Amino acid sequence: MRLSAWLLVGLFVGKRELRPWIVSGELWSLIEPLLPVSAPSWCLAGREFLILFVLHTGIQWEYLPQELGLGSGMTCWRRLAARNEAGVWDRLHLVLLARLRAAKQLDWSRAVIDSSHVRAARRGPKSGPSLVDRARPGSKHHVLVDGRGIPLAVSLTGGNRHDVTQLMPLLAKIPPLPGLVGRPRRRPDVLLGDRGYDHDKYRRLVWAQGIKPVIARRGTAHGSGLGAHRWVVERTIAWFYGFRRLRVPWERRDDIHEALLGLATCLITHRHVQRLC
Repeated sequence: MRLSAWLLVGLFVGKRELRPWIVSGELWSLIEPLLPVSAPSWCLAGREFLILFVLHTGIQWEYLPQELGLGSGMTCWRRLAARNEAGVWDRLHLVLLARLRAAKQLDWSRAVIDSSHVRAARRGPKSGPSLVDRARPGSKHHVLVDGRGIPLAVSLTGGNRHDVTQLMPLLAKIPPLPGLVGRPRRRPDVLLGDRGYDHDKYRRLVWAQGIKPVIARRGTAHGSGLGAHRWVVERTIAWFYGFRRLRVPWERRDDIHEALLGLATCLITHRHVQRLC
């Protein structure tokens, strides 16, 4: 093996806390049953390893090291797209949320919604002239979390989409969660939002779902008290941007961007499973 290859191996292996892109045995045991059987287990694990490396470091696909013998960056890129199309990350997120509900660690007393804008390095179908960045092309990450900040649903839109348009789609995207005796649950008691969601039509729609909307109104003084509870979603968005690839997305294809966003959602949820279950 050449010296450069040895250096790469040193980069990829090491203590878990210093190498967040390492696929732990516990995480792989959850991912593997959800994948279509199309390659040896060691090869699939290695490609997950490279995909996580891209997500954490922001490196472009074509620069992934081929010396490790785990396939090219384009191979990993195609694998990520195929798994997203097959719904692997959505099913993994459901498995993780069901574990949290079974352990009674989801806070259904309230949910909090917010969004964040990122500038697009390349224009794509889900990038648009930003409303907050002088019309530069960008995208929005919309996030809905429980009272603890655990992501329940996420979505991707162009930077020119108003936050309120994603309120009902995000609520509908919360999966029904089994894990306890009785019917699966998918609705929080209260929904908190900032002034970007201030619209009486959507308040009525939220009420119709059996959820109490607590949304700040435009034109009123600050001091609503929502900040005492809304900070959890801002913290979760900060966790998303701990993944460099989401801070400066290079993908033209929105399905790849959504796949990376979905994978990051699973990783954040998995951290809560490790801590709380």
